[in-house]
Amino acid sequence: MNIESLREYCLIKPGVSESFPFGGDALVFKVGAAGTPGKMFALLATERMPTTINLKCDPERAVLLREEHSSVTPGYHMNKTHWNTVTLDGSVRTVDVHEWIDHSYELVRKSLPKAIQAELK
Repeated sequence: MNIESLREYCLIKPGVSESFPFGGDALVFKVGAAGTPGKMFALLATERMPTTINLKCDPERAVLLREEHSSVTPGYHMNKTHWNTVTLDGSVRTVDVHEWIDHSYELVRKSLPKAIQAELK
């Protein structure tokens, strides 16, 4: 799994934008309506080897994923209750990472105002 394939997977979702608000090594993906700042659902560390991605997660599920996968840890520089950092070292299947991205996207999308949620359907 490489940075470009993760980037493409995130960008196919409705209302997603990308930016580097923290510098050139942290690619942030946000969901929101056009013309709004949006809310972050993923942060991809582009300069780390192996690459890492921070994803929002339901708190109970976050704990379970950390127990099941050594490459899933509390979110680096994030709220440790609601964010996981996934080290993309090959130990986690691509399908699982995609599912965790979907989960993160849906959590954040559901937190947006109802009118913006409706635009994203």
